[in-house]
Amino acid sequence: MRRQVRPGGGKQAELTVTGLGGRGDGLANFEGRPVFLPGALPGERVLARLTSPKAGGFRGEILELIQPSPDRVEAECPHFGSCGGCSLQHFSDEAYRQWKGGLAAEALARRGVEAKSLSPLQSVPARSRRRATLAARRQGQKVLLGFREQLSHRIVDVQSCMILRPALFDLLAPLRTLLSDILPNDLQMDLHLLESETGCDLLIRAPFAPGLREREALASFAREQDLAQLSWEEDDGPEPVALRRQPIVTFGKVAVQPWPGAFLQATAEGESLLRQAVFDFLPDGARKVADLYSGCGAFTFSLAEKVSVLAVEGEEAAVATLDAAARRSGLSGGVSTACRDLARDPLRAEELEQFDAIVLDPPRNGAPEQCAEIAQSNVQNVTMLSCNPSTFARDVKILVDNGFALTTLRPIDQFLWTGHLEIAASLQR
Repeated sequence: MRRQVRPGGGKQAELTVTGLGGRGDGLANFEGRPVFLPGALPGERVLARLTSPKAGGFRGEILELIQPSPDRVEAECPHFGSCGGCSLQHFSDEAYRQWKGGLAAEALARRGVEAKSLSPLQSVPARSRRRATLAARRQGQKVLLGFREQLSHRIVDVQSCMILRPALFDLLAPLRTLLSDILPNDLQMDLHLLESETGCDLLIRAPFAPGLREREALASFAREQDLAQLSWEEDDGPEPVALRRQPIVTFGKVAVQPWPGAFLQATAEGESLLRQAVFDFLPDGARKVADLYSGCGAFTFSLAEKVSVLAVEGEEAAVATLDAAARRSGLSGGVSTACRDLARDPLRAEELEQFDAIVLDPPRNGAPEQCAEIAQSNVQNVTMLSCNPSTFARDVKILVDNGFALTTLRPIDQFLWTGHLEIAASLQR
C-alpha cells in the first residue's frame, strides 16, 4: 500500500538505508542517485523528503521512521539531532565501533589496496576534547553559544556536552554573561578554546574591535575565570588582551607555548595514541627522520629523544613556536626546522635520501605532491598519519604503486560519534 504524502512540499519517497556516508549520514538510493539522510542508520526503512541536491544526488529529511534498526539507541545528549558536534550518538556502541574501525580499510579497498595488518579501533574517552571552536550570537537579551548545526550557520545553545572537557564546558555559562554585555545584537563571533596545562586559552574572533569598556570586561573575565590567556582577533592577527600565564602544552619532555588559535590535536589522548604509533613504526637503527607537516612539534620532540629530526611546516607561526621550544629545551642541535609549503614545494626525492624514515601528517586534503616525491626517493620507511580516509587512500596508493607495502593500519577514534577518523599507517619497502 502506498503511504500518504506528508504536507510540506518537496519530493517524498520510501527509502531503505544501505550504509553510512563519510559524515555519518544514512545512505539510500532514489532513481539511481544517492540520498544522504542525517539521522538514518543502516537497514532502516524511512519516509523521506528530498530537500536539496548534493554530490550528484539528494539531501533528505526523515519524515517517518517506518522500520528502525536494531542498532538504534537513545542518544544521551539532549542536543543530539540538532547540534553539529555529534552525528552518531544514536548508533549502538558495538555497531558504531565496527563501522568506524572499517572506514580506512574500505577507503583503501576502493583503491585496490589492502593492509597486511589491521589493528582494532582505538578510542579516546568521552568529555576529552581540549580544543574546540564555538560560535556565539546575541539575540536581544539572550546569547546563543555552542556548536553550529550540521551544514548550517544556526547555533545550538549548548547546555550540556558529551565531548568537551569539563573545564571548557564550565566556561560556557560565564561566557554567556560576558557576551551579553560586550556582543552587539545580531552580531556573531567565534570563540577558540584550548585547555592548556597552565589554564584555558581563549581567542575571540569578531568583526569589530573591542573598546576600552569591552577590554576592561574581558580582563575582569580572564581574572575571575582564572584564564591563562585571553586574546582578540579582528583582521590583523590575535592581540593579547590578558596574559596571566603563558599557555603550555608538553610534547615529549618539551614545554611548547602555542600561539592563540594554534592547531593542536583535539584531545591529549588522541595525540598520545598517534605519538605511540609513530614510535611503534619507527625502524630499528633509524638516526635521522623528516617530520613533514610538523605543526608546532607534537611528534618532533618525542622523536628527538631517539633521533635527529628535520621538522618541516608551512605555517610561519608554527615553525617559530617549534624553534623557540627547541632552543629553550636545549634540543636545537637535534632538531632543525624549515618553513615550506609542501603542497606547492614538496621535499624532492634527492632531498629525502638523507633520511632513514619519514613521518607525514598532512591536512585533510592530503599530500599527493609530497608522496610522489617520496615514491621516487630511496626512503624505505614511511609513517603516514591522516584525518581523511579518502585522501589517505589516494596517497597510500601512490606509494604502494611504487614499491611500498602497507604493513600496518591503525584506526583511532579521536572525534567520538562522528564520521571523522584519525589513521596511523606504516609503509615499508
